[in-house]
Formats: sequence, structure tokens, C-alpha cells
Amino acid sequence: MAQDNYSFACDTAAKFLGKMEGKIALSKAEFELLSTPQRVLAVSLPVKMDDGTVRIFLGYRVQANDARGPFKGGIRYHQSVNLEEVKTLAFLMGFKCAVLDLPLGGGKGGIIVDPKALSKAELERLSRAYFRSIAPVVGERIDIPAPDVNTNGEVMSWMRDEYEKWLGKPAPGVITGKPVSNGGSLGREYSTSMGGAFVLREALKTADMKLEGASVAIQGFGNAGMHAARILHSWGAKVVAVSNSQGGLYDENGLDIPGIIAQYEQKRLDGIEGKRVSNEELLELPVDILVPAALENQITAGNASRVKAKIVLELANGPVDAEGDDILHAKGVFVIPDILANSGGVCVSYFEWLQNLDGEYWTEAEVNKRLEETIVKAYTGVLDATNGRKHSMRQGAYILSIKRILEAERRRGRL
Repeated sequence: MAQDNYSFACDTAAKFLGKMEGKIALSKAEFELLSTPQRVLAVSLPVKMDDGTVRIFLGYRVQANDARGPFKGGIRYHQSVNLEEVKTLAFLMGFKCAVLDLPLGGGKGGIIVDPKALSKAELERLSRAYFRSIAPVVGERIDIPAPDVNTNGEVMSWMRDEYEKWLGKPAPGVITGKPVSNGGSLGREYSTSMGGAFVLREALKTADMKLEGASVAIQGFGNAGMHAARILHSWGAKVVAVSNSQGGLYDENGLDIPGIIAQYEQKRLDGIEGKRVSNEELLELPVDILVPAALENQITAGNASRVKAKIVLELANGPVDAEGDDILHAKGVFVIPDILANSGGVCVSYFEWLQNLDGEYWTEAEVNKRLEETIVKAYTGVLDATNGRKHSMRQGAYILSIKRILEAERRRGRL
């Protein structure tokens, strides 16, 4: 369905929804409601630098859809942040929350900045300025931000503190991803990887495969990739390759993952002895399971035909582009899409929010138990939505999400 030229709309969302035509029928009103954010906020942030000068930074907060509940989504700091990117990520967050059946909508924020070029004091002043600027449109039951690229628990703590000064009272649930000592949840640090591992376990059942002894290659050794390697190794998988931006290690007999993790902070991967493999080569290794956990657009029309894995678990956001996805699906590769595979992070963020609102905090075991229950239920729902695998898992995830969001819109009387 063609979209009218609404400047407010998300171009990426409109293109994506257009591709879903034939999989799910959307009226013009439904199409526009899904692809047009409810609020787009741009803020100018004057920040005093350490040398006494003042620099102006530009930030955004996009609130895509709150039909199912308060907006939810991270805040990223990067020099390439732009409004269309933030709109797209807010749109995707809404679908991720819907696929998990969480009572949350989609939001996202960002500041155009290279955080590595700022001192810690400058970064704190920028973070506080940003949250002061968006304070009128966020809140514990309105919009709950979280960390994203180049932000962390410390930044979230600064923002919580600034918001509570503005509000005049405690509001621990205004932001998630906080340190445990400041109202964060146990298990949050590795929740994306744990959720991915739970999804993978269910996918292996569908594919009639076993995790024990299965060969795994993981591209990306940041927080998500490292914890995924640790968890899957501890569950009996044979992790044969891992990599970071400089390249990686490969051993067809299985890597010593605990040993690599123990050395990683001091030596990085390029300082650890072993057979080298490039990021491009890792994607084409003869493994059972491939886990792209680094950057977007790693599997494309140019290399998808050479991917040998039976299962691809998307721990990164958008690691397989549209053309690559079509090729993998035609080859029979079981791709677990990012909005399901890496949804453990937002799931435990939701748990953190609940704990903040109730003032009662759960054990790590309880957090992981609830995460498993939520992820398994979501996987089953997505699998059912593929209509006997006539659709891909990605299509199934979006069909399920679209139906849930539109049903909420109808209940609210917006449609």
C-alpha cells in the first residue's frame, strides 16, 4: 500500500509495512497509524565544557505508539544519530514489546555526539541536560527510557537523579537499566543473551536438533556475544568461533570460552593465541548455529548464499538485511529474528520497572524463571503465526505484533 507523503512518518516503517502486504491486510488508516509516531521531540542542549566554552548538542525522543502501554526504549549516544534512525528504532521497539506481549509501547532516544570525545564530567552534564529537556514527556507511567549504544547504568542513574530533582519526589521507575544498587534488576546485565539462549533452545526443538555438541559461531564479543558464548558453552554447545571488530578465533574442536573470557579484558581477542578468522569468514563457517551479535547488515545478498548454518540467531539488531533474509529463507535456514531473539533485554527492563513500581525486588533465579516463561510463550506465538512455516519466523513475529497493536488501537477507539 502506498503511503501519502507525511513528513512525520517513519520512512523505514512505511517501507517495511509495504513489504508485509500479502501477509496481512492493512487499511490505509491502520498503515498510517503504525508508521506515524505519536510524538517526535527534538531538543537543543547547551552544555558547558571543561574549558568554559558552551557547545550545543542536538537530541531526540520519539514515541511511536502507546496503545498497549507506556512507551519503552533506549537512549543512544553516537555521532551518526539522526531522526529517521530514532523513528525506526522506536517503531521496532513497539513491535518487540508486542511480540513478547508486554504492556508497553515503542520509544527511542538519542543525542548526536561522540561520547569518547567528552570527559566524564561533560558527559554527565550532557546527560542531565537531555533528561531535563525531555522530562515533561517521560515518566513512570508515560515513557520509560533505558540504555542503548554508548550509554550504561551510570548514565541512567544520572538521568534518574535529574528527573527526580525536576519532579520533586522519588521516581525509580522512570528509567531502567540502572545499577542494582540504584534500583536495577538482578540478571539485567546478561538478559539479552539469556533470552536468546532460551529462544534458541526452543528453535532447536522445532528443528529436531540438540544443543549439546552443536557447533556455534558468534560474531561480536561485546556484552551480548560474550554472555551468549558463556551461556551456550555452559549448556553443552561447542562454541567454535568468536570475533570482535578486529577479527576472531576459530577452533573446529571448540574454544576454551571460560579461558578466553578470563583473558579478554587484558588481551582482547587479537592478543589471545589461536587460529585467526575474519568476521566475514566467521559468517560462512560450517556450523550448526550462527549468532550475529555485532552490527547490522552483516548477512546480505552478497554472502547469504554462502552461509552454511542451519539456524541463525539474531542477537544484534538487523544483522540480516531484507535480501539476505529472503535468500536464507529460500535455502531453508531457520532465522530467529532480532525482535524475538534479542528481546530478553527489554523483557528484564520491564521486570525492573515492575519491581520499581511495587518496591519489591526479585532474586536472580526468579528473574530468569520469569524471563524463560515469557520468551517460551512468545516463541510459541510466533511459530503459530507462521501458519505451519508458510511464513518465515520474521514474518510471523511481525504478523503477531501488528495484530496485537491494532487490536489495542481498536479497544482504545482510535480505529
